[in-house]
Amino acid sequence: MANLTGLLEKIKNKSVVVGVIGLGYVGIPLVVEFCRAGFHCIGFDIDEKKVNLLTQGKSYFKHIGEDKIKACLPFFTPTADFSRLSGVDCIVICVPTPLGRHHEPDLSYVLDTTRTIARYLGKGKLVVLESTTYPGTTDEEMRPILEATGLKAGEDFYLAFSPEREDPNNKEFSTSTIPKVVGGYTPGCLAAAQALYNSVVNRTIPVSSTKVAEATKLLENIYRSVNIALVNELKMLFDKMGIDVWEVIEAAKTKPFGYQPFYPGPGLGGHCIPIDPFYLEWKAREYEVSTRFINLAGEINTSMPQYVIQKTIDALGERGKSINGSKVLILGLSYKKDLDDTRESPSLKLLDILQKKGAIVDYNDPYIPEMPKTRRYSFKKSSITLTAETLGQYDCVLISTDHSAYDPDFIATNSQLVVDTRNLIKDSKKYSGKVVKA
Repeated sequence: MANLTGLLEKIKNKSVVVGVIGLGYVGIPLVVEFCRAGFHCIGFDIDEKKVNLLTQGKSYFKHIGEDKIKACLPFFTPTADFSRLSGVDCIVICVPTPLGRHHEPDLSYVLDTTRTIARYLGKGKLVVLESTTYPGTTDEEMRPILEATGLKAGEDFYLAFSPEREDPNNKEFSTSTIPKVVGGYTPGCLAAAQALYNSVVNRTIPVSSTKVAEATKLLENIYRSVNIALVNELKMLFDKMGIDVWEVIEAAKTKPFGYQPFYPGPGLGGHCIPIDPFYLEWKAREYEVSTRFINLAGEINTSMPQYVIQKTIDALGERGKSINGSKVLILGLSYKKDLDDTRESPSLKLLDILQKKGAIVDYNDPYIPEMPKTRRYSFKKSSITLTAETLGQYDCVLISTDHSAYDPDFIATNSQLVVDTRNLIKDSKKYSGKVVKA
């Protein structure tokens, strides 16, 4: 067995070099914590624009200030040169795990990264996957690639899985204060990974295997997906019954036990909740198990943009207007309030559907001045300036993200019609039927 005691001692005295592969919403917060703890960290990314910005001490995330990046620079080396993995002791993988065209898992980023690591793998190194995936990925997909080098996991190198739990722009919890679940391929692998994370987070939660750790992340997000689907379904039902679902939720959450509030919306966004359930659903087929609950929740949540569009069509129709040719302004492009993150944002789906139905669509988002290209969409649009005059020029203002910067009274007063998917305008009755909840 490789010298586990030696690796643990190097972690303890912070003489290991930590490599973080993937400098995105998960990788950068990790880099910040490792550097803050006094570790030398090399950040790897194929995007040289990111590397250049980080080298200059600049941040490309709203919620991560440049002061944090600059504070890292004495300890941090960003690079697109993956040969530098040869000088890294502990490697943490934070690359995307998207879905394919037919909602099948796309592990290409994880497996390509693993093949790259294998070229520079040496005895005594630790490899940890953080990317969300189905149970068995670390042991069944990554390990054979790494062991094809002739080195054995648990003997010559250490292999673990520790799911990322990032919640960008969360004011209450950060990378260091969120408990870290860790699962190793062997007890020695677990010991190495837990020692590394114990150096930068307040608490680690060891589990018996990488599969348990992988399943933990899926449970967390499927739990949220199912409960969001429930309130989305109730929203549609209560709307038919003339009941405001938001008022119901506010009343229900006064119960001090047995209830946790979840909120409806125009669809699911972010990298985790819209994607993770499909990873487990796909893996379940291998065991001939039908994940009916998960499937139904996914069906409801993915249908929400269509529901919002229909509510918009109906609201315009009541005013004698067709969606074809109507001017629509979408407020909020990011999937979450006060953030500049468009990953899987339902706003993009709404924009796409509206344009296909002949609407003339613009958007405003104070955090996203230019619409970025995504894996699925490539709209060339810029955020318009929000004034009383511009609001009045649109046949419909569709609130998709409830940024704190949006003044509900200003929006409702100056718009011809508002379709509100986030309950931004809570007292909608005072605006003479101009506000429709969707």
